[in-house]
Amino acid sequence: MSELLLPPEHRYAKRIKEQLNEDGSELSILNLGPTHPATHGIFQNILLMDGERILEAEPTIGYIHRAFEKIAENRPFYQITPLTDRMNYCSSPINNMGWWMTLEKLLDIEVPKRAQYLRVIVMELARITDHIICNSILGVDTGAYTGFLYVFQFREKVYEIYEEICGARLTTNMGRIGGFERDWSPEAFRKLDVFLEEFPAAWKEFENLFERNRIFIDRTVNVGAITAEQAMAYGFTGPNLRAAGVDYDVRVSQPYSSYEDFDFIIPVGKSGDTYDRFCVRNAEVWESLSIIRQALAKMPEGNDFHADVPDYYLPPKEDVYTSMESLIYHFKIVMGEVPVPVAEIYHPVEGGNGELGFYLVTDGSRTPYRLHFRRPCFIYYQAYPEMIKGSLLSDAIVILSSLNVIAGELDA
Repeated sequence: MSELLLPPEHRYAKRIKEQLNEDGSELSILNLGPTHPATHGIFQNILLMDGERILEAEPTIGYIHRAFEKIAENRPFYQITPLTDRMNYCSSPINNMGWWMTLEKLLDIEVPKRAQYLRVIVMELARITDHIICNSILGVDTGAYTGFLYVFQFREKVYEIYEEICGARLTTNMGRIGGFERDWSPEAFRKLDVFLEEFPAAWKEFENLFERNRIFIDRTVNVGAITAEQAMAYGFTGPNLRAAGVDYDVRVSQPYSSYEDFDFIIPVGKSGDTYDRFCVRNAEVWESLSIIRQALAKMPEGNDFHADVPDYYLPPKEDVYTSMESLIYHFKIVMGEVPVPVAEIYHPVEGGNGELGFYLVTDGSRTPYRLHFRRPCFIYYQAYPEMIKGSLLSDAIVILSSLNVIAGELDA
């Protein structure tokens, strides 16, 4: 961006004029985004530069704002799930399950233990894919493409498991009020076993490729550091907060879907820099694998994959054609004619990037009166200008990559 494109009252224009008057040196303005490939999303940062050094940064968001919250307030509850897919699309099933659990809290529905364990498995698979994307892309942004190409094949294997469960891959629209729309097929469990057998060795190789790599260490250690106090003041949650040394995890502080039944640790860092964020996500992948194995080992017998709630769960299609009662339930559910209580609730889950919350207000009608998504990317992106101030331009790229800002979740 040229100085001439800025209005004369803009603070950057004033800074440039002052600097030129003081010592004759010239500051410059650089547009980082909104379509730069290294931003990994459609958002803009106007940087005030002194050579390669960043003096100030001014972020601009909203380029893909889709008014999801207002759209949701005009949709029946069942039709809101596809909107949640399109926030953090790197881990859509977590968004889906969080929304269903919010409605189950509203309706006071008890989900069978087996369905809860199945949800835990799919949410931890989603967390693994989210961290695969973040950490492998961070490798690309520091000049190492090999790790990205190597581990991305395992994201595809997880997507094949999603296909067996719900028929979709990226935007999954998975689950229903009370559990899942159908039981998992034997093929889904077989593919899950193959993933659990093959992936750990590849992830260990990925770690070895980066964690003691001198170039990677030089590019990430003490880069984009944030203290625990600063992180909490900005509202950080998830891996970015834990990298700063705060062991907050929604799965432990406010357990849901029977997470209290599983043993796992919360990886934390010390310095809150880019390297710690990378290492925390690496360690969380191992914990997710452990949780999945525990869920499979403790899986209750039987085939309960949804709660017994005929008011909210679609009857089998063959029954709709032959049973008047099933036809009535089908019509009422699809048309959103089942009444809901008047209430105000909040339900959080541990998303791939932190606390993903759903604040829901209902007035008894077929749509939410008010729905707000607590999107972790939107909250911690506000710290980015402070984190890159005084850094080099090349550092700004890896800092942004390590935060894992997902544009769909940022704007919603």
